[in-house]
Amino acid sequence: MQRRHFLQQTTLSLSALALSSNAWANSLFDNPYKMRELRKGVGVFTEKGGTIAYVPTKKGWVVVDSQFPEQSSHLIEALKQREEKPIKLLINTHHHGDHSSGNISFKGIVEHVLAHENSLKNQQTTAQKQNNAEKQLFPDVTYTSTWKDKIGGEHIRLYYFGAGHTNGDSVIHFEDANIAHLGDLVFNRRYPFVDKANGANINSWVKVLDAIDTTFDNDTQFIFGHAFDPDKIVGTKEDIKAFKDYLEKLLLFVEAEVKAGKTKEEILKATAIPNVSEWKGDGIVRSLTAAYEEIAEKK
Repeated sequence: MQRRHFLQQTTLSLSALALSSNAWANSLFDNPYKMRELRKGVGVFTEKGGTIAYVPTKKGWVVVDSQFPEQSSHLIEALKQREEKPIKLLINTHHHGDHSSGNISFKGIVEHVLAHENSLKNQQTTAQKQNNAEKQLFPDVTYTSTWKDKIGGEHIRLYYFGAGHTNGDSVIHFEDANIAHLGDLVFNRRYPFVDKANGANINSWVKVLDAIDTTFDNDTQFIFGHAFDPDKIVGTKEDIKAFKDYLEKLLLFVEAEVKAGKTKEEILKATAIPNVSEWKGDGIVRSLTAAYEEIAEKK
């Protein structure tokens, strides 16, 4: 009986320990968010907005993107539960509110906020237009083409390949884990937002995706800002190539419609892009509008 009692108690203790160690990673079902580790400490957080990445280093946490204030507060608390470390660096992939308005939750607790110089300009301009600069935490470190640093043993590099989703999109590479956060440079199987007002360009976007393909190897895991299936925010080069194919066929379709004499209003009535079956969602009009404007600019 004593042996049986001992085994039962040991099993219960081990189960409690396992549950406790995974609590930070959403083992409690009432958490509104999801967290999961990918490899070598790099993990992803999803709740509302663009995908967040994080990695613990010996000097502190490094976080990529911040969603909205409520969501970033959830993230900060979850990271504290996992390991009480300072937050060394917050990186914004670009300026859109679902990726950067949560920056404000890091005020006073993060050492630096980093982004491409155009991302900072876009964020400041947007805040000025919306008259809410006091609700923002702007990047205090910027770069032009590339940035790299070793933080607590972790090698991190940022790339700017040109205009794509906006004119200030960063690719963040955690070199030791070989994981790259692409922000909104890839909408995985979901119709993308093409922010023409902030420098987006579809032709250039295609070239950016080519640059990503040649820069990283086949072992690289890619984190996407958005996906039609929430479980597919992490993918491979094949997903990047599929998105590039979507953009190319989008341009070809709209250009052919323009040459055929279709009006903008007629083109925007399209419910699908020919020979593209995987892309879904309710944002096809945004793609068609951006493509039409880009083709009209060439005339």
